[in-house]
Amino acid sequence: MGVTTYIAIYFIVWWTVIFAVLPFGVRSQHEAGTVEDGSEPGAPMRPLLIRKALVTTVVAAVIVGLFAWSVETGRLTLDMFPMPFKAY
Repeated sequence: MGVTTYIAIYFIVWWTVIFAVLPFGVRSQHEAGTVEDGSEPGAPMRPLLIRKALVTTVVAAVIVGLFAWSVETGRLTLDMFPMPFKAY
């Protein structure tokens, strides 16, 4: 596979991982007991978005790196997956 393909796979994995990581460590204003006037009680006190973006970047890089390694070494091939439609 080419570099462009791995970049596209990284993009998809990154977005999947960010949605999995976003809820970790979030405390709402209601849970903390300090709801500011005019805001939603369920809004997070400190969303820690930069930390979560960095964690997501590292996790996605590891996942794509392992995937690329397994494809490039031949441990993972397209023939390993069942094909629902065969081209005749």
